[in-house]
Amino acid sequence: MRVGIAGIGFMGWIHWLAYQQTDKATVAAIASRDPKKRSGDWTGIQGNFGPPGAQVDLGGVTAYETLDELVADPAIDLVDICLPPHLHRAAVEKSLAAGKHVLCEKPLALTPEDCDAMVAAADAAGRQLLVGQVLPWFPEYTKALEVIDSGEYGKPLGGIFKRIISDPTWISDFYDPTTVGGPLIDLHVHDAHLIRVIFGMPTSVHCAARLRGDVVEYCNTLFQFDDPQVVVSAASGVIHQQGRPFTHGFEIHLERATLQFELAVAGGEGKVLMPLTLFGPGGETQQLDVASGDDVRAFVCEIEEA
Repeated sequence: MRVGIAGIGFMGWIHWLAYQQTDKATVAAIASRDPKKRSGDWTGIQGNFGPPGAQVDLGGVTAYETLDELVADPAIDLVDICLPPHLHRAAVEKSLAAGKHVLCEKPLALTPEDCDAMVAAADAAGRQLLVGQVLPWFPEYTKALEVIDSGEYGKPLGGIFKRIISDPTWISDFYDPTTVGGPLIDLHVHDAHLIRVIFGMPTSVHCAARLRGDVVEYCNTLFQFDDPQVVVSAASGVIHQQGRPFTHGFEIHLERATLQFELAVAGGEGKVLMPLTLFGPGGETQQLDVASGDDVRAFVCEIEEA
């Protein structure tokens, strides 16, 4: 599968690195308005996890200035949209209209109407559209889902989820609701997706939030379901201290077991504060083995099967 990445910022860089680790896809082209990035100088890229930007060898990779040029390339099978959220709909629809499959970074869009329009465009084009909701492919999350789906420890009763970053000062419009949307849209969407995967669609949500202007900076959300015994909450947002740029984790309660995992990036490196652990019905504690995950490979296989 030959891939073209549209947008070389932090997520474009992270996606580039992911493609280097898979045998199912090759980056054949990029699109960026920045001439330095088109020449392979990605050293100015910043983010809250992963390695810093670097000089990239673009040998064999066509560097386009515009998305129009990228989607017009007949050699490209899949367009990977790593642009700011407010540009997603136009980019996705343009790529689908050109006959490309599309992987779009989350959030898919800033409004439900735009999301619905993109799904309809994929259906009309007969092409696959995947949103970058990657948690089910993170190794610890994959293993937790396997344990839940096995039914060995009964049904899920609830859980606590969290995803918190330091203020992303490198994104000047992070709190602009018309372009990025802030933490509720950028971060909380991950755990909201995972919660729906595990527990189904909630009947209601209640969110208490600290605001920055009119945009959520930090929130705690209670998800309620048809079964009042299912209790699920999630915390997400931003802290003002740069010393811990990222942390995430979960505690998932099953009828006969509890699963717990937590990771934090601090001091420039990732630290597993709690490896994925199963607390069993008889008081036993088991650290679970996890395998590597590959969401790119999974999507390419889905395209091939379709």
